[in-house]
Amino acid sequence: MIKIFRGWWIVLACFFISLYVGAVVFFGFTAFFKPLIKEFGWSYTQISFASSLRGLEMGIFAPVVGVLVDRFGSRKLIITGVLTTGIGLLLLSQTQTLLTFYASYLLLSFGAGGCTSVVSMVIVANWFEKNIGKAMGIMASGFGASGLLVPIIVLLIDTYTWRTALIFMGLGMWIVGLPLALIIRNKPEAYVEQLDSNELQKPIVHINIDETISEIGIKKILRIPSFWYLNLIDFVRMMSISAIVLHIMPYLSGLGFSRTQAGYAAGAIPLISIIGRAGFGWLGDVYSKRLVMTLTYALMTIGIFIFCWVQIQWLVVIFLVFYSTGFGGSMVLRGTILREYYGTFSLGKLLGINMGIASVGGIIGPTIAGWAYDTIGSYLPIWFGLFVTMLLSTFFSLKIIPLSQRKQNSL
Repeated sequence: MIKIFRGWWIVLACFFISLYVGAVVFFGFTAFFKPLIKEFGWSYTQISFASSLRGLEMGIFAPVVGVLVDRFGSRKLIITGVLTTGIGLLLLSQTQTLLTFYASYLLLSFGAGGCTSVVSMVIVANWFEKNIGKAMGIMASGFGASGLLVPIIVLLIDTYTWRTALIFMGLGMWIVGLPLALIIRNKPEAYVEQLDSNELQKPIVHINIDETISEIGIKKILRIPSFWYLNLIDFVRMMSISAIVLHIMPYLSGLGFSRTQAGYAAGAIPLISIIGRAGFGWLGDVYSKRLVMTLTYALMTIGIFIFCWVQIQWLVVIFLVFYSTGFGGSMVLRGTILREYYGTFSLGKLLGINMGIASVGGIIGPTIAGWAYDTIGSYLPIWFGLFVTMLLSTFFSLKIIPLSQRKQNSL
């Protein structure tokens, strides 16, 4: 009987937790726009600010999570995050005022941040060495698979009410998430199994990694320009993703698409991103991660440009293929580059800083897109602006070099 390495079961648990959280907190929120406007008369900017609160939460909380996961481990944080996310969804269903809407969504975001992202990346990085790209790709594909649930969320809202849909989603978080969280184990050293490097075939290695990298302190890393270039392009990437994911349904509806069609497009973004998450994760194990990541940014840039013209309906498919594939790959490569270039010694803190900075872009993107629609009556200026900034980020990604190469250049 073939024994499956324990780390793959942990990857699978993180996959399904990410699937559910991605749908109910991130990709599915666009379906609530019209019902909230209809019941409360709120503006696009006011509703978009709730999504920005998620970015604000991550900007403050992600660095803290990085420290907590390094100290206490991922398992406790994931269990706490699952419980908090469920509570946040239930409280959100009882919204009566804009203030309670924001407060509930902030709590929901804290919970989501505690059971995905930094926590999931660190646990996978702890269990894998040689197959880190593949493992990260599979784990991150959970967010992609969350697109399967977006049409279901739209159906729940349209069949019942948005409040009832949130109650179902909150109870589902506990039913799905808690059993999966109990599968998580923090580090392989506490078990008989060893890291996958001793059990799985050694892949091709394309750069020479200094063995001392795994013990680089965070103070030294913070003085490396490449680390800040990575943060800069991730800031722009998150600004783009958060704006498009949140506003895609109202944007397409304004162009004449039905609510069902817009819902399918919203769900297709994470689903198609699986190709990028898994495919570019694998390519990053074989080729230069920096160059592969540059390719993902180029695909996103092309996708945003096409997004400006999707009133020609068949172009929606082209947009989804380019943008979603690039988006998925960029999600995976961020974590694998940090792990390969700087080791695991301060990985939780580095991911926390990186995601905290990126989340500032997540704050700006949705809010400014909502403001543009309220003020100008069109999303096009925002999409063009994001196209330009993504184009610049594609060039900046080439400046991210491994520490070993930096040392050689300084000789």
